[in-house]
Amino acid sequence: MPLTPLDIHNKEFGKRLRGYDEDEVNEFLDQIIKDYELLIRENKELQNQLGTLQEKLGHFANIEETLSKTIIVAQEAADELKNNAKKEAQLIVKEAEKNADRIINDSLVKSRKIAMEAEELKKQAAIYRARFRALIESQMELLSQDGWESLEGSEPRIREIE
Repeated sequence: MPLTPLDIHNKEFGKRLRGYDEDEVNEFLDQIIKDYELLIRENKELQNQLGTLQEKLGHFANIEETLSKTIIVAQEAADELKNNAKKEAQLIVKEAEKNADRIINDSLVKSRKIAMEAEELKKQAAIYRARFRALIESQMELLSQDGWESLEGSEPRIREIE
């Protein structure tokens, strides 16, 4: 067990002939007591400071650990978000490609249909033109026949209604 200032104060030495000066020894012991008490107080203060600093260190270590975990979780979340965004982007691109293919195919079908309709209209126009020409030619033939001149000289008869 370590010495206390009281132990030093109560310490008594045996007396001998030609021994040390008792007052000098007592003065020196008093000085040792004061210094020892001062050291004990400083030691207690340092222990208290050490305890406080250890508490703070523990607190900061907990904060550091929490921040590290938070950073790891945030990084994992960012990675997961990034991966999900890539997957979603790929799905959007695939869907867009499907839609583009569908639109192109629909457009090709419509284009072919319109081209066929246009060809059909050209054929019908050619047939109509040929029939119209035949009709005009037949009408011209009728007009050029001799029977029309005899009709030109006579007056039309109007029938009266009773």
